[in-house]
Amino acid sequence: MAAPKQQVIADIRAFIERCRGACRGWYVGIASDPRSRLFGDHGVDEKGDMWIYRECESSVLAREVEEFFVKMIGTDGGLGGGDESTRWVYAYKKAPHTVPRAG
Repeated sequence: MAAPKQQVIADIRAFIERCRGACRGWYVGIASDPRSRLFGDHGVDEKGDMWIYRECESSVLAREVEEFFVKMIGTDGGLGGGDESTRWVYAYKKAPHTVPRAG
């Protein structure tokens, strides 16, 4: 279920803090299919790695959340991708086997 922008930010921030990782050690992005993006494109291990995704109320809000994490919090990530169906924000802790790249 889609959540307001501030709730998505709070959920992802709390998850990162619980995992005790420096923000620069995390990648935050947006996707229309976050599972495919995380486990396919980025190579995140579903069972062994730390990851989270949340649905925003719109693609505009998803981009705003992504921009907040990349520009204000200092996570890794690429800005400007996706289309109108891109309403999901995802984050994962980078590891040697993950592929932190936009696109």
